[in-house]
Order: sequence, then C-alpha cells, then structure tokens
Amino acid sequence: MFRCASCGAFNRVPENHPGGAPTCGKCKAALDLSGAPQAVDAAAFERTVAGSPVPVVVDFWAPWCGPCRMAAPILEQIGKEQAGKVVVLKVNTDEHPQPSAKMGVRGIPTFIVFKDGVERARQSGVSSAAAMSQWVSRSV
Repeated sequence: MFRCASCGAFNRVPENHPGGAPTCGKCKAALDLSGAPQAVDAAAFERTVAGSPVPVVVDFWAPWCGPCRMAAPILEQIGKEQAGKVVVLKVNTDEHPQPSAKMGVRGIPTFIVFKDGVERARQSGVSSAAAMSQWVSRSV
C-alpha cells in the first residue's frame, strides 16, 4: 500500500508491478514507491492515521532540533526497507502544533506507530538505526 503524496489516497501496487510508473487511482499523480517519509499537515495526519490500511509511523519533529535531524536518515531508511508495508509521515511541530498537542507529545523527536487508527507504540529520542528498525518491526 502506498499513500499518494498529492491527494492522500491509498493505492495497492503489486510487488511485480508491470513496466511504467504507477499512478494514483484517484488523482492520477505519479506514486512514489520509495517509502520515503511524507511531510503532512494536521488534516492529512488525521486522515492518514484514521484511514490507513497499513501501520503508520509518525515522526513529530522540528527543523531546529538537532536530534530530529539525526533521526531523519534513520527514518528514511526504515521507510525504504518497509515500503508498501508501512507509511511513514513527518509532522513539523512548529508548523502544525495541533497533532502533537492532541497526541500529548512533550518532547521531540517523538515517534508513534498507529495501527487501525490506534496508537500502538511510542518512543521519544533518537536511537541507533538497528534499534529503531527493530522497534518499528515489533510495533507494526
């Protein structure tokens, strides 16, 4: 399952997708199959968590936060390793404070895994790539 960065729709794309770039079934935009984290606003966060058919890993971060910047490549690696199996979102807490306030995020970076619209796991702070990958795998 892949989330369209343009309209937010979820799209099934088979692993052995025939030639050509896949497009969103709703808006026809090109789909990114890399699994790279997607920046979202408050509304897109709510819609994605509530309607995702696959687990959602959310990174609550801010551009001025050093540990957040250190976590970014780790999260990107996890997204690529789990492409199609999880959706990775990034919520900039400076630009979109509502989701972090609603979720009770007290420090950044904070990572939350949602499954079926419900919080399943939470971790604050940066850990190694291996530890973070294991945490996501256990949580989804």
